[in-house]
This record gives sequence, C-alpha cells and structure tokens, in this order.
Amino acid sequence: MEEIFQHFRPEEREFIDQVSGWRMEVENRYAPKLTDFLDPRQRFIAQSIIGHQGDIEMANFGAFDEAERRRILIYPSYFVPVEEDYQITVFHLRYPTKFVQLEHPDVLGALLSLGLGREKFGDIRLDNSTAQFAIASEIEDYVRANLTSIGKVKVYVEELNSTEMLLSNEEVWTDEMMTVSSMRLDTVIASVFNISRQKSAALINSGKVKVNFTIRENISFELHELDLLSIRGFGRFMIRAIEGRTKKDKIRINIGRMERKT
Repeated sequence: MEEIFQHFRPEEREFIDQVSGWRMEVENRYAPKLTDFLDPRQRFIAQSIIGHQGDIEMANFGAFDEAERRRILIYPSYFVPVEEDYQITVFHLRYPTKFVQLEHPDVLGALLSLGLGREKFGDIRLDNSTAQFAIASEIEDYVRANLTSIGKVKVYVEELNSTEMLLSNEEVWTDEMMTVSSMRLDTVIASVFNISRQKSAALINSGKVKVNFTIRENISFELHELDLLSIRGFGRFMIRAIEGRTKKDKIRINIGRMERKT
C-alpha cells in the first residue's frame, strides 16, 4: 500500500484506504458496490487503485451529459451495469421565475443546509425557467419533504419524468497547453490567468481559491493531475495532464479551461 500512497497527497490517504476497502468488499462478496458522488480527482484515484486487475472493473454515471460529479460502480467482470444500477434521481425545481432567478450557489447552499453531505448529490444545472439537480435515490424522499424554500423563495421539488429533457451544460471545456516553473498553486494560477504571483497569492490567502471543492489557503500547495480549481472572479480550470518537462526544465501541462457557450 505504501507504494500507492507515494503517488498521492497525504490527505488523500483516507480516501485511498476507503477505495481499497470497496475493492476488497467486491472481491469478497463478488457483488457490485455503489459509491456516493465523486469528483474528478476522486474518480482518478479510484481508477488508479482499482485499475483493470483481475476480475474487478469500474464504471461511472452522473445522469447529466458531461457530468462533473458521478457515482461509481465497482463490480465483478460478470456484471453488466445499466443506468438504473447507479440509483440516481434527477429533481427539478418549480419557482416564480418572473420575480426571482436562482443561481448555482443558491441551490447548492439550500441542499447543504438540509444537512446533506456534498457526496449525496451530483451536478446542478440551471436555465431561465428551472433548476435541475441529481441526487442519490436513497435520500429522494427526504429532499422532497424538506426542500421547500431557497432563501425567501418558495420552491416545489418534482422528480424529472422520462419525457422531460435534462438541461445541457452551458459551459464548455477548452484545452490548452502551457508550461509552468512548478506545480505550486500560486505559480499555476498566475500562469493560467496571466497575473502576477503576488496577485495569485493574495487570491489564495483571502480564501478565494478552491481545489477539488475545498478552499486552499496555502500558496505552495502542490497540484496534481485531474485537480479541479475554482477561483472566485476568474473562473475554473482543470489540470488534465502533466506531460513532462521541456529542455529548459519547465513543466508542460495540459489544462482544461471552462468557458460559457456563445
């Protein structure tokens, strides 16, 4: 196990142990194991540990096209997963759109205020007339009964039926290659957004930077592949791949930058 740990951050050890436990459970019971919703970095770690060794395989699903957060299914090779196995319910919200327009943080905050962990629900999608979000089916009754308002707005939660369309992602990822002197958080942010290291450090120190949905205030925090970053006021990007070093010993990285569709 130690040789696995050396490739990941110390704070990721607990999750690595959890994934190893999932794999062992599937091997012992020879039956599928469904997880909560995982972010891209967590799925990368899970895939690295489970891999394609032996008779155990892994797949993921998040209901929406290009879903960012997905449940994974770990299963013996005899098993053929279908969408129903992921036990995901998609809800949509009815509310007076003529008077108010909900935004992503509003819906996210309302779900968290119900006492739900972030792992119990997936992507949140919005347009001008409704909001949709994916949740683990085991909590759908609880959400339906308790999510009655968002702020001062009265909302009505309904399960999306089979004839209704899922909202598409209003944002697209554009890939870009660049070089950085190190994978430090302040260095990469400065390079991606073409700002000074001082400004990058100020953003980090003021709590405006999240890595994999967690605020990071350490400017020397080391970034890894599949890390998803959100910088308030600037946008989001992902470290898609670390491609090696240039002749001048710079690190070549492939990033995905999130932009709104035009």
